[in-house]
Amino acid sequence: MPIDSIRQWCRQALAISRQPKAGIPQAPMPMIVGSPRSGTTLLRLMLDAHPALAIPPETGFLAMPLPGAEIKDCRAWFAHAITHFPPNATGWEDFGIDSNVFERAVMELEPFNFAEGFRLFYRMYAARFGKQRWGDKTPLYCLHMPALQKLLPEAHFIHIIRDGRGSAASLRKQWFSPGESMAVQAQFWRANVVTAREAGALRLRYLEVRYEDLITNTEVELRRLCDFIELDFDPVMLSYHERSAGRLLEHQRRVTADGVVIVGETQRRAQQVRTTQAPNKQLLASWRDDLSVREIEEFESVAGDLLRELGYAVSTLN
Repeated sequence: MPIDSIRQWCRQALAISRQPKAGIPQAPMPMIVGSPRSGTTLLRLMLDAHPALAIPPETGFLAMPLPGAEIKDCRAWFAHAITHFPPNATGWEDFGIDSNVFERAVMELEPFNFAEGFRLFYRMYAARFGKQRWGDKTPLYCLHMPALQKLLPEAHFIHIIRDGRGSAASLRKQWFSPGESMAVQAQFWRANVVTAREAGALRLRYLEVRYEDLITNTEVELRRLCDFIELDFDPVMLSYHERSAGRLLEHQRRVTADGVVIVGETQRRAQQVRTTQAPNKQLLASWRDDLSVREIEEFESVAGDLLRELGYAVSTLN
């Protein structure tokens, strides 16, 4: 980006921080959650393709413990915590926001509290693309929904659910997998889905969408989601895959504080390669080829009842 453009963006970002926010109603904020490898990135890119809505890569920091009165300078603590999250391998570079500009914006934000600090981040991210609304896609926020609704009342949770066997077949290949065992995969998927659904029953702003429906009836599902977040449907959302490769370039490598590379940018981008292609319903049952009969039985022995409850066919009796 030319230096003049960078300076202009920095001035705009600081102007955003100085705008009074107290008493201004917040537009619905879509928050995409779900067990990992359930289509959360796909849905993020579909919604992010809307001309008015920007959704960053995974954040994670909304669920971090927040200090109380023991912190004398909450602004400084907040700015440092956000730009260095997670502490063991910060992901700040994914967002394309200069940390110094963000820290200065936090210092000038009026009024300041943690909720407004988080909103400032999302506003600054959306401003990079000239957009007025924002959302979030962090799968494991499914474990923190009541607290996040309290923190950001405008949050509208979109829980995307995929056949757990498909999620497991995909997840076990990833660097962030909970383990190779199908029993472990089933326990992980089950805990995430059940926790989110139980939270959704607490009268949160909550909507479920099936990954399979999103693939086979994309426009119908996107129109339903747009109604939920009070956003006019735009046909450009159906062409999300034409710009996905460019959006995935945000994904930078993750490096520990002592310089150890946890995962490179090439690997991070490759794990989302299917989002650069149009929806393909022929791939929905690919897990049947990826998993052995024994592995399917192992998964179903742990989570078969939940699969049935969700309407997925189960091959084993128990």
